[in-house]
Amino acid sequence: MARLSPKPLAVSLGDPAGIGPEVVAKCWDNRAAFGLPPFVAIGDPRSLAAVWDGPIEAIDDQRDIDAAFDVGLPLIQIAAAEADLPGHPSVAGAHCSLDSLEIAVGLARSGSASAVITGPVSKEQLYTIGFSHPGQTEFVAERCGISPGNVAMMLAGPTLRTVPVTTHVAFANVPRELTAALIESRGRTVLRGLQRNFGIAEPRLAVAALNPHAGEGGQLGREEIELIEPAIAVLRGEGWRVTGPHPADTMFHGSARARYDAALCMYHDQALVPLKALHFEDGVNVTLGLPIVRTSPDHGTAFDIAGGDRADPRPMAAAIRMAAECALNRARDE
Repeated sequence: MARLSPKPLAVSLGDPAGIGPEVVAKCWDNRAAFGLPPFVAIGDPRSLAAVWDGPIEAIDDQRDIDAAFDVGLPLIQIAAAEADLPGHPSVAGAHCSLDSLEIAVGLARSGSASAVITGPVSKEQLYTIGFSHPGQTEFVAERCGISPGNVAMMLAGPTLRTVPVTTHVAFANVPRELTAALIESRGRTVLRGLQRNFGIAEPRLAVAALNPHAGEGGQLGREEIELIEPAIAVLRGEGWRVTGPHPADTMFHGSARARYDAALCMYHDQALVPLKALHFEDGVNVTLGLPIVRTSPDHGTAFDIAGGDRADPRPMAAAIRMAAECALNRARDE
């Protein structure tokens, strides 16, 4: 299989009781059809055996991944205190998912892996074992020595990339969370990420308005005038190609999307609704602003269908493929 990344990729299986083991195994089964490069899974082999009867190649040395990949699913094994049943998360499984994430990040930071792809975890279970981060993104940022405020969550599909300025914030709190400085910071992170991860030399960023009709000159809100326009002016002054604020209801049709490389949105659903409407099966979560490449499928643990052979592997395959492409772009840029 043609090399799509400088080195193999590291895939954490996520919560062993979720659909992570199943979709990763299906990705290996369909590696040629999905166009996937060599990757190594990290997790408890019992979580794979519970949902899959395919071959596993235990890995002790990362240099063996390429040769093992055509024989079986390469796996760095983590032995949880007890095996989880699909659909039945446990404290032992939370420890296992955190250990697999830690190892995956370590491999990427050391240069042994080109990128990290994180399987879905249960934050509820992780909180029971003392996990203090809002999610995997913040954990990865901390392990890389980056402030969580300096990273951005991009949702990327074949025809659209979106980034929310505010993420998991109640809608009523969005206006007071927004500042010109935050919009500027997110914008820079996105523009540099487009260059580094996606190989776009002169990226184009479209910035969404917060209010209907971009505020109608202040009649429907002043955030555009007082926050968004000043932030855009600063970014333009730095030489970036930035437009807006654009009314969000006219930003996402086909001809509008052709005019930018990413859309910077003011809140969570403004960014995720159009992305999921267009790319529900192949949208990928990409963390920008890290010294390593990190992607994840845009879905959760789906405990309700775990173990039923019903999980769709396409989002995980898209995350693996995009991680490889981003890693290759970074290698070309070095």
